[in-house]
Amino acid sequence: MPAIPTAPAPSPDRFLLARRHRLAFSSPSPPSQHLRILPTGLLRLPARPRAAPMSTEARAPAPPVAPPAHPTYDLRAVIALALSEDAGDRGDVSCLATIPSDVEAEATFIAKADGVIAGISLADMIFNQVDPSLKVEWFESDGNYVHKGLQFGKVYGCARSIIVAERVVLNFMQRMSGIATLTKAMSDAARPACILETRKTAPGLRLVDKWAVLIGGGKNHRLGLFDMVMIKDNHISVAGGITNAMRSVDQFLEKEKLTVPVEVETRTIEEVKDVLKYAAENKTSLTRIMLDNMVVALPNGDVDVSMLKDAVQLINGRFETEASGNVTIDTVKKIGETGVSYISSGALTHSVKALDISLKIDTELALQVGRRTNRA
Repeated sequence: MPAIPTAPAPSPDRFLLARRHRLAFSSPSPPSQHLRILPTGLLRLPARPRAAPMSTEARAPAPPVAPPAHPTYDLRAVIALALSEDAGDRGDVSCLATIPSDVEAEATFIAKADGVIAGISLADMIFNQVDPSLKVEWFESDGNYVHKGLQFGKVYGCARSIIVAERVVLNFMQRMSGIATLTKAMSDAARPACILETRKTAPGLRLVDKWAVLIGGGKNHRLGLFDMVMIKDNHISVAGGITNAMRSVDQFLEKEKLTVPVEVETRTIEEVKDVLKYAAENKTSLTRIMLDNMVVALPNGDVDVSMLKDAVQLINGRFETEASGNVTIDTVKKIGETGVSYISSGALTHSVKALDISLKIDTELALQVGRRTNRA
């Protein structure tokens, strides 16, 4: 992965008071290590019991899933932008008005629905960027399945800092967990085919969305326009046909001395035959054939995959294959059974339902702090 920036994280006051800060456009930072240290002098009552975990295996620590490598994307800058968006030109006036700067607190992450947790590593980065003195403890790992009511993490430290980070952390985690939950369900149903997302991601959040797909057990399609040649219908139309488009790609890659994956979109069996004929007669960089809309929706809600299956058999392993179109949680199993290598679905990221998660400050502690503050 690209080099890791080492610039110190901004202090929480910069977001509380909304002082201007510069976004450093550098390489992504890795997720920080999970901290399991209680802050010295923290006044808190014994932690409430957590809901019973699904199983010992589900709670076992897992190696963190790294974000996709990208040459220009900067996670720290994205986090800073999200925090700045909240802070505006005044900062968190609610915190400044109600919470003394020296008050410490404990807050608990609670799953409000069943699903796959994702974004824990990113949450660590956000808390650290808001206030490096915050201590975060997780009871689950990215990719673990959680049940409604489970308390799966805690954060300790400056109350203002926790509240400043709260919504940004939850916005990222809820979206990522929703993506991971759907990806997990579709990946399990699609086997032995692999599930891919597409470029239909939230603008500015593509790496985050694609990271969630990895956490959910899927694989990444191209990150952008730069890391794969993808010959789609518009390219084919402008080039004057699928054979002309493929020839132009091979000539371009040879001239530029580039080695990148090459995928071509086909919509009919005849186009598949044209691709195979070209590949048999020419040296080509082609690696994958997309079989687009060869899954035909039926009036009864089922799908006809006969054309897709015929195309896969025709290609016969000479190239990777990718099914696209009419892919849903209800159809993906049948599509996977055709022998296709990959199944891509824009729904993983463009219409995902966020997983409901909350972050609640310990109420008894808050009341204790409030009484102490009022007496002062």
